[in-house]
Amino acid sequence: MTAVRQDAWSPDDDLMLAEVTLRHIREGSTQLAAFEEVGERIGRTSAACGFRWNSCVRKRYEDAIQIAKQQRQKRNYLKKQTIVATPHVSSLSVFESDERAFKQDSSSLEEGLSIDAVIRFLRGWKSTYQDLTRQIKMYEKDMKDKEEELYRLRDQNERLSKEVNNVQTDYRAVNDDYKTLIQIMDRARRLTVLTNDEEVKPRFKMDANGNLERIE
Repeated sequence: MTAVRQDAWSPDDDLMLAEVTLRHIREGSTQLAAFEEVGERIGRTSAACGFRWNSCVRKRYEDAIQIAKQQRQKRNYLKKQTIVATPHVSSLSVFESDERAFKQDSSSLEEGLSIDAVIRFLRGWKSTYQDLTRQIKMYEKDMKDKEEELYRLRDQNERLSKEVNNVQTDYRAVNDDYKTLIQIMDRARRLTVLTNDEEVKPRFKMDANGNLERIE
């Protein structure tokens, strides 16, 4: 059973699909047989090959398909002529001459098809390469922007961390000063209370002459 692949089609896969399909068309075979052959060679299902051919590859080989169909018609015609031909020497000579001319014509067409396929492949590869280059440049620019943003955020994080540490240090110092001040005020209050309690209020009395005299 042919394995199912999930990766993208490469230009080599497309070229192989085109060459095998065109060969089957020239030889009078079916496209399904071509898809099955390509699927076995590149590890894909025949359905995947058929979908790729109809949705993408076929559009790039319209001229080559017409040439392949003409070759198939000519091949079928020659086969019919072979069946109805009489075993006469002159007829056989004519047939051999026509067959040699057909082979030369087919060879020339196959050579032109091969060159055309190479040109199409190179043009498609050039376009793909340009697209990939643009995407790579875009990704590199995006990565550079992300790196700059990351550097900025790291610097900001370090600065904010230092500010938080400084604020925490100041808070601890103020808190310690506040506690010390409360302790001092509390001691002063207690000393004031003790002094007031221990202080003896003086007493006075008036003598016979009307003068005040302190009583100890």
